Amino acid sequence: MEERSRHGEDLEDEKEQHLLQMSEISLWLDTYDDIFSDFDPRPYSQRALSEDFLDESRKASRDKASGSFELKLLIPKKKRDRHDEAVIRKRLRGHFEKHFEEIKSKRMDFIFKQGVPFILLGIVLMLIATYMLFTQNSERSMMVSFLIVLVEPAGWFLFWEGLNQVIFESRKLNPDLEFYKKMASCDIIFISY
Repeated sequence: MEERSRHGEDLEDEKEQHLLQMSEISLWLDTYDDIFSDFDPRPYSQRALSEDFLDESRKASRDKASGSFELKLLIPKKKRDRHDEAVIRKRLRGHFEKHFEEIKSKRMDFIFKQGVPFILLGIVLMLIATYMLFTQNSERSMMVSFLIVLVEPAGWFLFWEGLNQVIFESRKLNPDLEFYKKMASCDIIFISY
């Protein structure tokens, strides 16, 4: 009797492993509520997503290549509801697409609204300092010398800070951008277990 029980458990484990291997990303759920925040009482169509769900999705998608793949949400057969799944699928897709666009926009802000103006202003200030050095060479007053001392480092600072925004700060958003890009294009499938 005990041997049959163990054999049944082994078959069940093999079945579970097979389910996990069939998809590129699989997440076990006890209920649909595992996807959403415990503190948000709104219906599935409006509820905030759980940080735990997003973190697990992020971990699972980390080594997956961009492009189309499946997010399989495994839920007990007894708790499945096709209507809720359609609403949840739409909510997840909307969340991922919205955050992808927001992060993409934020990244462009780092580049074009912060970085590029800093770079251009830095170059203008360095040109002003250079012009003052060459035109006021023989009769430089104390005020002109002070302006050169003030403008030249300000130009370098703005130039390098602009490059920092364009190159490094915008790159900090790449992991989130990549995650939301993957999730926005994935197929979301519910499977019974």
